[in-house]
Amino acid sequence: MLLAVACILATGLLAGCTRAAATRSAATDPVASPTGPSGAASTGTGGGATPSGTSPSATGTPSAAGGPQGSAAALLAGLPVKGRAALTGYRRELFGQTWADVDRNGCDTRNDILRRDLAAQRIRPGTGGCVVLSGTLADPYGGTAVAFARGGADDVEIDHVVALADAWVTGAQGWTPQRRVAFANDPANLLAVSAGQNRSKGESDAASWLPPNKAFRCGYVARQVTVKAKYGLWVTRAERAALAAVLGSCPGLAAAPAGTQPTESEVGAATSDPGAPVTPGALCSPPGATGRTAAGTAMRCTSTATDPRHRWRRA
Repeated sequence: MLLAVACILATGLLAGCTRAAATRSAATDPVASPTGPSGAASTGTGGGATPSGTSPSATGTPSAAGGPQGSAAALLAGLPVKGRAALTGYRRELFGQTWADVDRNGCDTRNDILRRDLAAQRIRPGTGGCVVLSGTLADPYGGTAVAFARGGADDVEIDHVVALADAWVTGAQGWTPQRRVAFANDPANLLAVSAGQNRSKGESDAASWLPPNKAFRCGYVARQVTVKAKYGLWVTRAERAALAAVLGSCPGLAAAPAGTQPTESEVGAATSDPGAPVTPGALCSPPGATGRTAAGTAMRCTSTATDPRHRWRRA
């Protein structure tokens, strides 16, 4: 097992700095997942929830900046350079509930990313293929193998590659709530990483923090540049210098796949008041959530033996 994990890890780290000459498709993202876009085959129940790739799988209109093409260096050259805006008013909840189900696949974003990035997964039966019980992460930031077990120590976390607070001070203050929810749940901006590395990074930009695993820095920077271009965020002078310095070590590196994102109307439900009435039969997350209809009927977010997708059902 240790040998297999080491092989997975080594393969993923080499993929982090693949040159632009390699053919990339929008459906494959070697930068995102050291173990490959889909990870190892999971055990337990299959189901209706499909792991996200690099972006939400909802069919909808991509944003105007939804698919930046070309090299990461070219994208960086096109990013506006400004000072950081004030952090005044920033709160995590302004980006919506933690881990919504914006792609409406019946599974919250956190579990989507765990299924995408972990190998040797075990899935909880009866969750429609959604909830990951255990697996192994080839941590791209630290370059080590990390075991994940639900309910145990929080050794694996989901990182926003462009941190939410960094987005807030480089343009997100002026966004609609729906756009902020889409950003916070966009798989193109999310990676499963070790908890220690995630906390070490905090809300830092590239001028303040880069992955200790130098083999992944090119892939990390390419992803940051792609996400900032996709959402129209700017960079500071120090940040741009740090990004350019890394990209100088991997000339010609292609931009990371940006994927597509739901339209603002499609994610509107994810920004609604948690106390708002729920609709019986509508898809929901997270599993086990509770709510009430407009008539006051108690509802729970559950699946059934005949319908593995999580929906609002009578409690």
